[in-house]
Amino acid sequence: MNLSDPSGGGDWISDAVARLERPLVLYVSRLLDGDEEAARDVVQEAFVRLCGQRPEQVDGRLAPWLYTVCRNRALDVRRRDGRMQRLTDETAHSLSSATPGPDDRALQGERREALADIMARLPARQEEALRLKFQHGMRYREIAEVMSVSVSTVFDIIHEALDVVRRALAKKGIDAAD
Repeated sequence: MNLSDPSGGGDWISDAVARLERPLVLYVSRLLDGDEEAARDVVQEAFVRLCGQRPEQVDGRLAPWLYTVCRNRALDVRRRDGRMQRLTDETAHSLSSATPGPDDRALQGERREALADIMARLPARQEEALRLKFQHGMRYREIAEVMSVSVSTVFDIIHEALDVVRRALAKKGIDAAD
């Protein structure tokens, strides 16, 4: 997406808000153990910071820039508030998007419950990397930027997490390819 705005207006920011606000709130809410109000505050702060950027500073990497700002701020909030609880199945179900995406529609019944249980048991880094990849559609390079690790580390984290998920699904008699 080319963000250049020769008029100097903020249309590119309005477009970013319209496109990315809800996914960012969902992502940050999960980082903050389901606190959607705090998540909205964090996302709002990120967009305020975006207003201080020139379009060319974030052109070509707007989503990773916003996710990184939101992640860093959410981690600050979590440290400040002592929110170190893991995401529960109940919280995950309560945070479902108003308009479920293809992944949400594909996961049904027993497989959905099993997958949610498995995801909740993953180490935090693995869970976060998988969510950024599959829920938020980020590329490895973007995930690496958001998580402040190398692309090869993201590859290793996701590869290991997917192996754990496949094995756990197989133990439950669920085909991971479904």
